[in-house]
Amino acid sequence: MKGINTSSPLDSELRRRIALPSNLASWLIPIFIFAFTVVVFLPALENGFVNWDDNMLLQQNPNYRGLGWTQLRWMFTTMYMIHYRPLTWMTFGIDYLLWGMNPSGYHLTSLLFHCANAVLFYFVALRLLRLTITIPRAADLPMRLAAGFAALSFSLHPLRVEPVVWASARNDVVSGFFLLLALLCYLRGTTGKEPHPKRWSIAALISYALSLLAKSIGMTFPLVLLILDVYPLKRLGGGSGKWFGPKTRQVWREKVPFFLLALSAGVIALAARYPYGTIKTFGEYGIISVLAQALYGVSLYLWKTIVPLGLSPLYELPTAIGWNWPFLFSGVIVIGITLALLAIRQNWPSGLATWLCYGVMLAPVVLGVAQTGVILADRYSYLSCLGWGVLAGSGLFFCWNLWVSGCMNRSGYLLINGLAVAILLSLGSLTWKQTQFWRDSETLWEHTLTLVPESKIAHIDLGYALIERGELNGAMDHFYRALKVDPDLAEARSGVGQVLAKRGDLKGAVESFRRAVELTPFDAKAQYNLAYALATTGELEEAIHHFRQALDLDPVNAQAHYNLGVALTLLGKLDEATDQFQQALAIEPVNAKAHYSLGVVLTSRGKLEEAIDHLRQALRMEPENAKAREWLARALALQGREDETLKSQHKASPTLK
Repeated sequence: MKGINTSSPLDSELRRRIALPSNLASWLIPIFIFAFTVVVFLPALENGFVNWDDNMLLQQNPNYRGLGWTQLRWMFTTMYMIHYRPLTWMTFGIDYLLWGMNPSGYHLTSLLFHCANAVLFYFVALRLLRLTITIPRAADLPMRLAAGFAALSFSLHPLRVEPVVWASARNDVVSGFFLLLALLCYLRGTTGKEPHPKRWSIAALISYALSLLAKSIGMTFPLVLLILDVYPLKRLGGGSGKWFGPKTRQVWREKVPFFLLALSAGVIALAARYPYGTIKTFGEYGIISVLAQALYGVSLYLWKTIVPLGLSPLYELPTAIGWNWPFLFSGVIVIGITLALLAIRQNWPSGLATWLCYGVMLAPVVLGVAQTGVILADRYSYLSCLGWGVLAGSGLFFCWNLWVSGCMNRSGYLLINGLAVAILLSLGSLTWKQTQFWRDSETLWEHTLTLVPESKIAHIDLGYALIERGELNGAMDHFYRALKVDPDLAEARSGVGQVLAKRGDLKGAVESFRRAVELTPFDAKAQYNLAYALATTGELEEAIHHFRQALDLDPVNAQAHYNLGVALTLLGKLDEATDQFQQALAIEPVNAKAHYSLGVVLTSRGKLEEAIDHLRQALRMEPENAKAREWLARALALQGREDETLKSQHKASPTLK
């Protein structure tokens, strides 16, 4: 809104109509926002983990479990699963200390972050509304209610479900918390109404750094601050000398550390993705395709915000992106909205500012550094769509202003407010239902297939979920349906191989894995699957070759290092096996099997002191490991430490895992 002024002779009437004291509303409204958001997302606490990253990120990964020096060092040095997110890992470490591996606790933590974000956004929206709307003191309560509506329209929206109830998307809500805190601090430090503005600016910078340590998605945030400096802060622009004049130098200087942080986060993000081949240049992918998918993404998230129906955990793009009608139509919509907002920017600057912030925050994901066919997902709207909530709140306040100024009758005003309540209740109802689609892997992918029956990713992941339940026939059916959509789908071939292996058809499994490797020779997972299958059939030399291929593509695959070590051990190559077990432990220091196997090999090589240390570490992690206890007894006996020796009865050796 621009320049709404509700100063009028109706002030006394306003005070009569407003029954709730403003000071009571100042704390009651945030409490209501927090509580209402909790209630709507309650079904999420009954959800489990799903096989879309949760298995690799949390269930099969012991490195984050705790906050000891070993875990913290791993968190701040790893780029596991192509992200650098130490702060997010720390929240998972706390979860493990509190809840163990109970998924309800992990979902509760994500929900609490989201509720805190809703409250933070309430205060951000309130400050932005006060900057754009001139009001008398009597209008403070309606302003707070408008900010509350903005916060709830954000927190209750079904697009928020994915980042809140999917444990692996925790980085979005953690990053969002610190980014909103940075924005609030920045607004407080630049309005000229708060004492010690430099302290607020420093707090904003620290909060922004913490946000990037949770996830780098906020790397375009400094551009958002520049947009806000133009409107509503009006620190930049507005005439000659107001962009780069003497009075604006401080505005530009204070952005330098923000941009340096953003640049660092961008470099780290690229470094995390580069080894896995997920980055494609404009030249490789085509600038037309990049622009087409960007315009498509901008229009898709806008449409899903307005009509939040048919939400899917993924939106697969067609192989050919370019001059297709969905992309052309999206381009027309985006360009049309941009031109319209530019034309009316003098009368409605909030609209253009919101639109630009939306596009800037979406840029890192819609331009896409990872072209996997699924670059669009609900979680990417978490930060970018915040501005729509502020516009919704300002619209509600504008209706209140029309009523008190006599431009709207009582019936119309009650209708608008009733519609606002109905919108929130509808959003809450849709979100309540959406959270339950994430109950488990089967529910998630079956729901996805009702929306997109030909989704090859959904068929594959549902197939893997059915393998875990032992429903091999159903799993094979979904893998074949994925192959019907795309006969050259390596992951589906790998799925077929896993089913055949479980059926005892190891020869057929090896052939399926070979085909997967032929289709994607630079896929570390395909190489690993083939290597493991070959090792189980006793073809150790070829297995070792493919284990090495997998590690060339993914050097931080601790499981591949471990199983390569096992294969080398079985061939009697103990020096090389020792190196592989040590590399596995450098990646996963809390890997009990690797400690045990290394202890066995070192004992065989006569390096008893080191062997004893690793065997004891294995026993600390797995006190019931009888084989580790036997080998520890053997190593102690060989050292002549009979007083510590435990009786050894059976010879053990490392095994594949």
